[in-house]
Amino acid sequence: MKPANEGFRFDARYNHYYTGCVKKPMTPQTPSPPAYAFTTTVVIPAYNEAHGIATVVQRVRTALPAAEILVVDDASSDATGAAAAAAGARVERHPANRGNGAAVKTGIRRATGEVVLLMDADGQMDPRYIPQILGGIDAGYDMVVGARTRATQGDNIARRLGNRALDALGSYLVETEVRDLTSGYRAMRRSVIMEFIHLLPNRYSYPTTSTLALLKGGYGVGFVSIEGQKRGGGQSGQKLLKNGVRFGLIILRMISLFAPLRVYFPVALGMFLLGMASWLLNIFLLEPTRGLYIPNSALLFFVGSIIVFMFGLLAEQIAALRFQRRDA
Repeated sequence: MKPANEGFRFDARYNHYYTGCVKKPMTPQTPSPPAYAFTTTVVIPAYNEAHGIATVVQRVRTALPAAEILVVDDASSDATGAAAAAAGARVERHPANRGNGAAVKTGIRRATGEVVLLMDADGQMDPRYIPQILGGIDAGYDMVVGARTRATQGDNIARRLGNRALDALGSYLVETEVRDLTSGYRAMRRSVIMEFIHLLPNRYSYPTTSTLALLKGGYGVGFVSIEGQKRGGGQSGQKLLKNGVRFGLIILRMISLFAPLRVYFPVALGMFLLGMASWLLNIFLLEPTRGLYIPNSALLFFVGSIIVFMFGLLAEQIAALRFQRRDA
């Protein structure tokens, strides 16, 4: 049996959402798309995805007939915008390429729905999970993330291990379990994400930032287990070297934005303990005749631990200012 926090499951017999494991109907059913108490805008950032954007838009339209579908064309050099418009999407185009995160922010700002559902344009996000994700919003969550299974959380072992490391660090920083911080498949209340939109970067780490920002701000974030799909064509813009650099920058950004003291304090404590060890070693073994003399190595660790700790306190206060509520 899956754990209770495994996500939301839609039971077509009762037109309701449940957490945890729910038995499926005995007879196959094809329920019509459920109605929600909120309006929805599906935001799809796209860059050079003319080969598959029409299929993505059509599949989303089938799953959400009444939703606004907004494709943000990030200055593609192909016919991405035209293909999306021909498929029935509303298209916003950047005059110059700004990055995936910038396209997401444009979509959130231009959306007319009360809830924004984010999807990628590469076909890796199956629209059949939309009812489960939006069902979480209907149940009261402020954000619901489509968390990929471990086997589909990246197309190679290095990326999967990196994603797991990010999840572990994120869980430590916000002191609660988080899953699949790099998943761009998510729904959120527009009024809530607008409070933190100034924190979102213009490139690829907006999923990590948005998830941790809402958790840090005390909002409800739920997770729905999904199976990631293979890319529907074209080439990924992510490369091994860039991923390594980006991974390091994301870690530094997570630490500085959300909980600096939870990293700086253990470092300061470790330096203090090393200083104590050096001092005691000098007193009892190396130079017992000099009494309580503090060697340079111990002094360096003691001073360093104080500096790191005070810097962590300052960084913590600056980070807290970023999460003060802003009037809309």
